[in-house]
Amino acid sequence: MNWPSGGGIMLGQARADSVIADLPAGTGAVYLVAKNPDELFAQAKAAGAKIVMGLTDQEYGSRDFTIRDPEGVFWSIGTYEGE
Repeated sequence: MNWPSGGGIMLGQARADSVIADLPAGTGAVYLVAKNPDELFAQAKAAGAKIVMGLTDQEYGSRDFTIRDPEGVFWSIGTYEGE
């Protein structure tokens, strides 16, 4: 799926090293690709979002963070565009 400004939206399956690994099946998680994760993190934090993982530089080159919405869905936003 395309995202404004040339990013994308990735949907994937749970992995053992994922923040949702211990959750029951059916729990949602979405990864949004963005060029400005620092700005989006600041906006989410200012809006009172529940921060699950703060802004982090990943070993695979992404800069991202994860928040959880009131329905329990995890939203990760970062620079990783996939392979």
